[in-house]
Amino acid sequence: MEQTDVAVKPERLQVDIDKPRWDQSTFVGRLKHFATITDMRKLFASEKKLDKAKELVNLYRSGACPPGTTEEQLWQAKQLYDSAFHPDTGDKMNLFGRMTFQVPGGMALTGLLLHFYRTPVEVALSQWGNQSFNALVNYTNRNAASEISTKQMLAAYLSATGAALGVALGLNAYSKKAPPVVARWVPFAAVAAANAVNIPLTRQSELIHGVTVTDADGNELGLSKKCAERGISQVLLSRVLMAAPGMVFLPMMMESLNKRAWFRRATWLHLPFQTFGVGVFLVAMVPIACSLFPQRASMDVKQLENELQDEIRKRFGKNVDKVYFNKGL
Repeated sequence: MEQTDVAVKPERLQVDIDKPRWDQSTFVGRLKHFATITDMRKLFASEKKLDKAKELVNLYRSGACPPGTTEEQLWQAKQLYDSAFHPDTGDKMNLFGRMTFQVPGGMALTGLLLHFYRTPVEVALSQWGNQSFNALVNYTNRNAASEISTKQMLAAYLSATGAALGVALGLNAYSKKAPPVVARWVPFAAVAAANAVNIPLTRQSELIHGVTVTDADGNELGLSKKCAERGISQVLLSRVLMAAPGMVFLPMMMESLNKRAWFRRATWLHLPFQTFGVGVFLVAMVPIACSLFPQRASMDVKQLENELQDEIRKRFGKNVDKVYFNKGL
C-alpha cells in the first residue's frame, strides 16, 4: 500500500510573552528581567531592528508567529521591545528617556555633579542639567494611562530644579564649616530632595485621578489614588537608592585619593575618574534599583478607597481580593 505524505502543522510556541521571562515574585527573577531591558547595549539597536522586534511580538500575540521562530528568538524580540516601547501605550520611547540610557546619561551628569560642586554657578548649572534629564526620564517612564499637561510638566520641572538648587546652595554654604567630604555629599542630598519633588509632580495626574487597577487576568476595575501613592513612593525610593552608592562612596574615595600628592596635581584626571566610577556603580545599581519592587505592583482590595472597594465587591463579591497596576519606572 502506497504511503502518502501528511503535512504536519508546526506546533505553536507556548510562551506567555505578556509576562516577564523570569518569576517577578522574587528579587532574582526581577533582577534578571531588568538586567536585560536596561542593558545599555540595546541603545545601539537600529530603528529597523526595534520595529522588527515589535512586529514579531505583535504577530505572536495575534497567533500569527512566523514558522520556524524559536523560543529564544521570541524572548530576544520581547526584551528588545520592552527596552524601547512603553508598556502602556506600545509607543517607541524617547531614546534619552529609556532605562537603557540610565547608565551613560547618569554617569555623565552625576560625574559633573560630583566634580562641579564648589561655586554657586557650578552648582546651578550641574543641578539644572541633572534635573532636565530626570524630568525627561520621569515623563518617559510614567504610567501613561494618566496623562499630564504641558503646564503640569513645566511646573514639576521648575519645582524640582528649584528644590535641587535650594538644597545644594544651602548645604554648600553650611558645609564650608564641615569636613571636606561633607561638601562632596551635598550633590546627593540635592538629588534626593529634587527626586522627592520631581517624581510626584511629574506624575501628579495619577495622584489626582488615580491609576488604572485590574484583576489578576487584566480586567480593568477602576482608578485608585492609593495605588498611585504606593507606586510613586516605590519609584522614588528606587531612584534615590540607584544614585546612592556612586554619590556617597565616590566622594569618600576622592577625599582619600586627594591625600596623595600625585593625585592632587593630576586635576585633569578627577572628572573622568569620577565619571567612570559612577558608571561602574550604575551598571549594577540601575537593574538592582529597578528590581526592588515588582513592575506590576499589587494592593489588597481592603486597602483601597472605600468607594472602589464597594464597587469591586458589588461586581465580583469576594472573588477579587487583590488588584494590580503598573507602578512605572
